[in-house]
Amino acid sequence: MTFVGSEFLAKSEAHAVLTACAGALAGAVARFVVGPLDVLKIRFQVQLEPIAAGAQRHSHYTSMRQAFVTILKEEGIKGLWRGTVPGQLLTVPYTAVQFVALQQCRQAARRFGLAEHPRWQQAVPFVSGALAGAAATVASYPFDLLRTTLAAQGEPPVYATMTDAARGIVRQHGVRGLYRGLGVTVLEIMPYAALQFGLYDVFSRAYTTAKTKLDPTHADDPPTSFQYFVCGLAAGMLAKLGTHPLDVAKKRFQVAGLQRSTRYGQRVAADAVRSLRQVVHDIAVNEGAAGLFKGAMPSILKAAPSAAVTFVAYEFFLNWLTTANPTWVTHAAPAAGAGDGGSSGGGSSSGGSAAQRRSMH
Repeated sequence: MTFVGSEFLAKSEAHAVLTACAGALAGAVARFVVGPLDVLKIRFQVQLEPIAAGAQRHSHYTSMRQAFVTILKEEGIKGLWRGTVPGQLLTVPYTAVQFVALQQCRQAARRFGLAEHPRWQQAVPFVSGALAGAAATVASYPFDLLRTTLAAQGEPPVYATMTDAARGIVRQHGVRGLYRGLGVTVLEIMPYAALQFGLYDVFSRAYTTAKTKLDPTHADDPPTSFQYFVCGLAAGMLAKLGTHPLDVAKKRFQVAGLQRSTRYGQRVAADAVRSLRQVVHDIAVNEGAAGLFKGAMPSILKAAPSAAVTFVAYEFFLNWLTTANPTWVTHAAPAAGAGDGGSSGGGSSSGGSAAQRRSMH
């Protein structure tokens, strides 16, 4: 899922059910749109052979274009959406829990006066994002592992369906197998979520301040979909790039022991993922520093539009749901929007009233 700016949540304290539904629907739309990029990212991340030219071991995938064409040729168009079912099921609990947890964290910060405190004001978006990301990860992790397993297996498939994969993993590793790599995932998602939520707030405040300076007559205008798109795009790209090495390590944990066809290269052995430190060390030694950034390009190309599409879709679905259920919405006070909006004088104070008007449409 993706991030929500302070004034974005301050526009209305929507009922938790509406927030969860809007977030889940938005995440599902975004995940389907970027599905092929997700498959490309996973194939590169679980490929043990170095991609660099002149490498002694030949890699099955050497570039985004070559990988795209190869998957189409070997597996057909359906290969580009492998893992879609668990991916969509992952999106529902992950996105819903993340949006609701973020909202609750922001409300708690305002209730205890942290959102207005000079020392804590800037930290609230980052801490809230990290906690929300961790909560969402724990709630949805088995679907994440199943999505990675199905997307990585190629042809012939090791598991025919999501249910088949779940049964096979439990049979081999027990129920704990569905949570293999959870620790690494939480370690990855906390800085990732903190960066994306926090950077979104920073970019959104900067955008509003710049817009006000350029045209003071529009200082009270609510944020536009274009603003959500641009800020989400920038925050998603930087957050994904900053935490990508941890994402590569996570994928190795998730596919360890998967008996996929050897035409895709060396398999990740079950005993090769004893600890995060060991996995990172082995990647650096055997694949070079570039190995820690395998799949970075499709990952960034996936994360950025996914973040932007999610914001726009979330705005649409939340407005649609609150219009259909107006009695479930309690409008936020201007003080709440100002307190959580940042330190830029006029921009933050106007954000509360603009948010109120936006929630009434």
